[in-house]
Order: sequence, then structure tokens, then C-alpha cells
Amino acid sequence: MPGFRTSTQKAAGRLISAIQREWLASEVGHQADIAEHVMNAAHGLLQATSLGLLEQELDGRSVADYLGAIWVKRHPAITSAILALENAHFEERQHA
Repeated sequence: MPGFRTSTQKAAGRLISAIQREWLASEVGHQADIAEHVMNAAHGLLQATSLGLLEQELDGRSVADYLGAIWVKRHPAITSAILALENAHFEERQHA
């Protein structure tokens, strides 16, 4: 039986999927290497949400800054996934 996933965990998973789509669309080479780094950072966010440590992982940064603001700016397709993660986390904190 699968475990319960919070809205924040689900949103982090969707962020990973959005980044993966951008990664697959990126060219081979330097851009792909940067996208891989961003993907690894997103997995760190997912792990932090699973442990209830998202705020500690972000350490005062926005999700975009944590992932890499320049990369995020160059890949606006992930903006909605970032906002969904931030909003889900905010909602969970309000109801805790």
C-alpha cells in the first residue's frame, strides 16, 4: 500500500517532472549539465519535503533561488510548478 503523500510532496514531484521535461529538451553539453544539477537540487527539495524539512533546506531562499535563478528564468515552463510547491508548502504550514 503506497504511503500518504502531502500536497507539498506531490508538488515537489510535479516540479521534478517539469524540470525533467526541460532537461530532456536541452541540448547535449553544458546546458544539459546545468539541467542535471537543477534536477538533483529538485530531488533534494523532494527529500526535504518528505522529512518535513523544506524550510531548513531552502535556508531563507526562494525555490527559484535554490534551483538557480538564472536557469529558472531561462526555463519559464517550470514557473507554475515552483509556484505550486511554494503555495502547497504555505498552505500546509497554515494548517499545521
